Amino acid sequence: MDETSPISPWWAPSRHLDRAPLLRARAEITRALRQWFATQGFIEVETGILQASPGNETHLHAPRTELTTGSGERLSRFLRTSPEFACKKLLAAGEEKIVEFARVFRDRERGDLHLPEFTMLEWYRAGAPYQAVIDDCVAVIGEAARAAGTRLFSFRGRIADPFAAPQMLTVAQAFRTFTDIDLLASINGGEPDRAALAAMAQRWVKVSDDDDWSDIFSKVLVEHIEPNLGQGQLTVLNEYPAPEAALARTLPADPRVAERFEVYACGVELANGFGELTDADEQRARFSKAMDEKQRRYGERYPLDEEFLDAVGQMPEASGIALGFDRLVMLAAGARRIDEVVWTPPAGTP
Repeated sequence: MDETSPISPWWAPSRHLDRAPLLRARAEITRALRQWFATQGFIEVETGILQASPGNETHLHAPRTELTTGSGERLSRFLRTSPEFACKKLLAAGEEKIVEFARVFRDRERGDLHLPEFTMLEWYRAGAPYQAVIDDCVAVIGEAARAAGTRLFSFRGRIADPFAAPQMLTVAQAFRTFTDIDLLASINGGEPDRAALAAMAQRWVKVSDDDDWSDIFSKVLVEHIEPNLGQGQLTVLNEYPAPEAALARTLPADPRVAERFEVYACGVELANGFGELTDADEQRARFSKAMDEKQRRYGERYPLDEEFLDAVGQMPEASGIALGFDRLVMLAAGARRIDEVVWTPPAGTP
């Protein structure tokens, strides 16, 4: 085939045949993980995709739709970016160990590691510290590798042993190791000092006048920290700075950091977990601040889910984690891109 020949669609038998071993690996991983969660006493749940609020993070964007009731009323709804709100309502209802293979949606996202529609494997443990879901995540990654018959993950020249003990690294340690930035020196109590971080970061990244503290943090993280993580073994990057706490509680011993972690393999972020925040007033304040920033940057804001905020105040102490299932399959199966391991790639896939 010459370069001007049209590319066959993903459903052409010849192209599907090329992807079939990767898809068979996906099926085996799905089966193995469902069995693992069952043996650990988790209940698999199925929560709704259409939501009144898709989530309230500044840079996450959700597809929007409209429903018509029987009386003709038009209701604005969103395709969820995560099952988190619904799962935490179930914790408030009394569920203790739940897991979901959730279809989720992200607008403005497409690339070798991003799809507009993907599978998020999310689970929660009531009454458990966040170390419990860190341990779960390491075990789940090993189970996936075992199911795919993989001894080592290899991606873009990086290698990671999914069976080795993970590297435990705080975000502050990572910033000191891979740059000379004293990250916690730019946080006063739980409040970010943008000028202090900008001064330390300017020799590592380009700092624009309209960059806030989180923008600068993210630039350093993406450019200088993440490429070094998950090499040789998994990396658990924990104790995220308080300004990046999202839905995690801060550490009682140090309000500058939160019980938030991410897990990396071969420089790829696989999972994001929290020791869950149960202070409804604090969660409302964080969401409102994030939506103000979304309005400023993108000219839109998403409504707050009042039922979710009520549930936050009633749910038990808990820990939870969201894992990018397609990314895990990609690494375990040895694929080059995430769309190679989904059964029906999105329109426009080459």
